[in-house]
Amino acid sequence: MTELQRLLRAYDEHRAAGRACALASVVDVAGSAYRRPGARMLVTDEGKLTGAISGGCLEGDARQRARRTIQQGRPTVVTYDSTDPDDDLQFGAALGCQGIVQILLEPLDFQNPDNPVELLRRWAEGVEEPAVIATVFGVAGAGAGVEVGQRLLLTPDGAVQGTLSAQATVYPLVLADARAALGTGQPATRHYAAAAGTVRVSLEILRPPVRLTVYGAGNDVQPLVRLAAGLGWRVQVVDGRPAQAQPARFPEADAVHVLPLAQVAQEPHDGSFALLMTHNYYYDLAVLRHLLPAATTRYIGLLGPRKKYERLLDDLRQQVPNAAELLQGRIYSPVGLNLGAETPEEIALSIVAEIQAVLTSRPAGFLRDSPHPIHPPLHADGPLVAEGRVDAVCSL
Repeated sequence: MTELQRLLRAYDEHRAAGRACALASVVDVAGSAYRRPGARMLVTDEGKLTGAISGGCLEGDARQRARRTIQQGRPTVVTYDSTDPDDDLQFGAALGCQGIVQILLEPLDFQNPDNPVELLRRWAEGVEEPAVIATVFGVAGAGAGVEVGQRLLLTPDGAVQGTLSAQATVYPLVLADARAALGTGQPATRHYAAAAGTVRVSLEILRPPVRLTVYGAGNDVQPLVRLAAGLGWRVQVVDGRPAQAQPARFPEADAVHVLPLAQVAQEPHDGSFALLMTHNYYYDLAVLRHLLPAATTRYIGLLGPRKKYERLLDDLRQQVPNAAELLQGRIYSPVGLNLGAETPEEIALSIVAEIQAVLTSRPAGFLRDSPHPIHPPLHADGPLVAEGRVDAVCSL
């Protein structure tokens, strides 16, 4: 289950029980921070938390402030600043991150179909493609025509929803930047001149869960499905053996179905990541042949030694001479990161870690050896505006 799915479930439970809630969202970051814009936490008027906006350092203070936000009935932005490490450790939140984090706290109106959680739900239910959500989190000056907390949701089909008025001066600018962010897949923070002041907007990329198809239903697939599902990935298990491809063996999978070898070629391409763990040479050959033209399947992991892939490639070339070119950049064999894995659980970890690296276009390896920041810097057209420091107590 993804973090968003857990938040939606908790929201529905609180709404049914009549518990007032607020949403805490990371909207801007400068320097180092544990979470990036888009991290969210649901807070009830009783102080119950779902989700996280930090590694545990900010949640206690943010909870208290969120409860006050519920009572006051209006949104607010809180800035946590740890750029002075000595001052922060003595007087601040004791983050130790040496960065600035801005949190938007807003009460939720269960009756409003466009409240931020409901807006996220409309994208999340049945979503297959990324989208962009633009959130106003700063308004300085008068006459801007927008308010903190207003949003615009742009989906891949070009549809626009939300509470940001199309009559607002900044609306066409926000929409244009949202379209650009959707095209590049890069989140950003934007500042717009409006009347006698400025408007600050966070452009967040909403990414659907990873879809992973595992060909093979042996015992070594079980820990992999558990691990992938625990990350919120949508996993389906496919095998030609009815005795192995049983839903009871993979309760965490979204789907488990029997696909005889003779029917592999008729299976539709769905663009998911693919893992070949059948331990059956001819089944692997059929799946590879089937995936050759599926350019949207950008990851194909093949369990087994390198010599196995070389033999498979030789057989594929007899049917498709340019098989190597069609698989270039997509095939990962031997599959997994070099973690010294031996047990099924360790192998599952190495494979899932490799998929995560491919998904985020990161080189894997040890972070200590990387000269770059852990997170890439946000695209911003100006510095983060820190409107007053908050001295938080690192306590839940």
